[in-house]
Amino acid sequence: MVPRKPGEPHGLSPREAEVLAGVAEQLSNARIARRLQVSVRTVESHVSSLLRKYGVADRTALAAMNRHLSSPSVEPGRITQIPVSHTSFVGRRQERQDTLAALAHAAPVCLVGPGGVGKTRLGAVVAQAASREFSAGGAFVDLAPIGEGFVLRAVADALGLAERPPQPLAEVVAERLALGRSLLVLDNCEHLLEEVGDLVERLRATCPQAGILLASRERPGLAGERVITVPPLAGEAEALFLDRARAIDPAFTAEPAAVAEVCARLDGLPLAIELAASRVAALGIDALLVGLQDALRLLSGARGRPRRHRSLRAVIGWSYDLLDEEERTLLRRLSVFAGGFDLAAAVAVMPDLSPSAVADLIGRLVDKSLAGIAGGSRWRLLETIRAFAADQLTGSGETEAALRLRLRWAAQAAETLEARLEGGGQPLERLEGGGRPLESRFRGSRQPQFDLVADDLRATLADTPAVPDRDAHRLARSLAHLTFARGHHREAIDHYLAAADRARAATDRHADLLNAADTAVAIADGRLALRLLLQAADVVGDTGRRTATLASALALTHRYLRGSDLPSVRAQVAEALQAATSASASAGDRTAALVAIAWAWQRGGLELARTAADSARRCGDPLVLLAALDMLTGANVQAGRMRTVQRISQERLTLIKDLPAHEPAAAAEIVDTFHSAARAALCVGDLPAAIALAGRAEVEDPIGEHPYLSIPKLIRPLALSGRFPEVFHQAPAMWQAWHQAGRPRSTWLSTGVYAAALAHGLAGTGEFALWRSRALEMAGTDDPATAPVLAAFAAFADARVATHTHAFTRVASHTHVIAGARVTAPTHDDVATLVERAFAAFSSRWYESYARAAGAELAVVAGLPEAAELVAAASPYAEQNTWAAASLARARGILYDDHDALTEAVDLWTSINARFERACTLRLLSARAQG
Repeated sequence: MVPRKPGEPHGLSPREAEVLAGVAEQLSNARIARRLQVSVRTVESHVSSLLRKYGVADRTALAAMNRHLSSPSVEPGRITQIPVSHTSFVGRRQERQDTLAALAHAAPVCLVGPGGVGKTRLGAVVAQAASREFSAGGAFVDLAPIGEGFVLRAVADALGLAERPPQPLAEVVAERLALGRSLLVLDNCEHLLEEVGDLVERLRATCPQAGILLASRERPGLAGERVITVPPLAGEAEALFLDRARAIDPAFTAEPAAVAEVCARLDGLPLAIELAASRVAALGIDALLVGLQDALRLLSGARGRPRRHRSLRAVIGWSYDLLDEEERTLLRRLSVFAGGFDLAAAVAVMPDLSPSAVADLIGRLVDKSLAGIAGGSRWRLLETIRAFAADQLTGSGETEAALRLRLRWAAQAAETLEARLEGGGQPLERLEGGGRPLESRFRGSRQPQFDLVADDLRATLADTPAVPDRDAHRLARSLAHLTFARGHHREAIDHYLAAADRARAATDRHADLLNAADTAVAIADGRLALRLLLQAADVVGDTGRRTATLASALALTHRYLRGSDLPSVRAQVAEALQAATSASASAGDRTAALVAIAWAWQRGGLELARTAADSARRCGDPLVLLAALDMLTGANVQAGRMRTVQRISQERLTLIKDLPAHEPAAAAEIVDTFHSAARAALCVGDLPAAIALAGRAEVEDPIGEHPYLSIPKLIRPLALSGRFPEVFHQAPAMWQAWHQAGRPRSTWLSTGVYAAALAHGLAGTGEFALWRSRALEMAGTDDPATAPVLAAFAAFADARVATHTHAFTRVASHTHVIAGARVTAPTHDDVATLVERAFAAFSSRWYESYARAAGAELAVVAGLPEAAELVAAASPYAEQNTWAAASLARARGILYDDHDALTEAVDLWTSINARFERACTLRLLSARAQG
């Protein structure tokens, strides 16, 4: 058998793997057949087999499946986070077979039974056994420590998924599970049945091939669910008792009748049997029977609980009563930790004891099977034992004090983790949609400590009232920072708002709202950011802080907002800023710089922008300077000074190198800098730099963008470089991702789709019109001239494709063969319209130089009488854009039959690696040489 290569899917033959790779490259069956030297029918057969094997509907989903499985961090068929047990699995053969059989169907499967009956262990064994049938892998999610509202977050974390703003997290999860046959196991659902039910119904609608296994004390009540009741052990109970007793004392023996009696008294509940077995080595079988008889008698008359539940509580209570007072106190207080605990946490709830004493107590609880080892110097209580201990805590009257101790621990733990965040780079352990891991932002650990304590930090904060409290505020603020660094951006906003509610000082409340606003900016939610900034301005009494906040709000309306109501919104914010500035007796350098930036945006003009940037340099705050340079970028764009824009971008790239990417304000500026720098490189025609910056942004962007947001950065320079196969590979994923995100209207993203249309038009694939219509759909218009950001790029692309249909000849015929496809050249009237569009006045001038150069060249190739004047009119753009300079040189070469101009164009195309344009120009030179 040929060993499986890393990243190669399970169960595939070498030929199937080759066919799958071809599908992932968007190759047709015919092209795959030619590559592999097999028949098309053979390829079709393999594709059909792959579709069945992975349980996906079409080739697009199959390609997405392959991209996921090709990630070096993803092992196909692996179910993550299955609980590891160090003891043997006894019995349950029938339930195991029934569950595996039920998972072969689409309906959710529910393991239902009382606490302690072994649902978790059965679910883990089934998940491990079923993994070979679920080629897309999946996750086992323990919901016991999860609070209300965090089920989806827990599932995403278990699947290794990060938020991809602005796509909702629910869509990210559904997209992952829809890749093929995936398995999701949700354990301990009983306290979250409504939330779990809603999630399962959504997943069934969007991922019908996904297997879903639930474990709960109550039946979830889902439509079409298959319920498998997990009963107490019958004949296997004695085998379980003996196995666990001999794990402690290999020499243990007992009369079969005595063992059977112990198991019968415990109603065959595995947890109760294991607890009893942990005592037998010390007590002997006879003493164990006596102790169990007394314990069970205590609850024999209890009402309101099933008999089996009473017997389980009885055996736990009996074990509890055998503890000494310190052991009982620790067990009770440990019940406040839902997700496990380390020694520091245990010491925090036992402040009167030394760490060594607490460590000894934990060891004694582990020896008595009342606590379990969770790995990595951590322990946890089984949920049933934790519930019992929590009842004892309430009965002892210690709950309030224990919760206060937990709050102090949580605040300190969160602050300690926060202090370990590194400056700069990516957020903590962010995982991109394909499961690609990025570098940890916590020192010294592959799995950050935050993940281990996050559920308890969240639960602790949720248990605090929204009133001023020092410890609660510390916890909320640190938790917000940690969740932002972990890539949980929407959650971070909620925690910053919780911090604001718990702040005792107005300045703290103001700072928390600013952080929430910066987080909203980082994930491109400008409307929310504006609301939060205005709220922050209202809560602070200091006039300087209020003025600075309103200045930031006004600048935000120019940087990040779009919409028909924008003029009135800006006017209102400007009026508030004017009033605040007048009321402020004096302002520091930072506030003065922010005000200058805001007014430069509002009033426009290059001189005002330069003055504001100088003010920002003097204040010494790099974030303020970055904001000023963005404003200065906009002013220079409107002045047509693209080379200056690129120089500004280089300065911004230098400034962000040392910024802490885990800070919301810094992350927002890093994201914007990469976006602006990639576009600036493109708009001076520096195609290699634009491609390199797109690659850097993919790795260094602290938020992690969704494909329909990030791919356009790359597609635009790839199309202009003539790297058409790469465009054809990337564009479908971009288009599909945009649809999956709900088809949000976006004019600046539509330029990426129009770039795909340009590539198709120049390559002669016959899909130019299709991708052009898609770009207009994304922009929400039928006329690109009405979309400010798109207008110039669309005019350029249409003119460039029209020029190419003439094939750089002066042939009068309207039909030519280009790159193997028949295309129709535009009529004289069409050309005149296209040229007019290319020389229109554009409200956004980013791509104006491309439009002018392409329009002038089209006029020359089409033989318009005003061609010479248009070339002259476009000539100033050559100074600002190398691509435009090359296009205009070629236009002059054609117009004046100038060999030197064509040679100059070749050199310019070569300098920016525009291979297609260079080849076109070389053909012109060759044709000229041949007469």
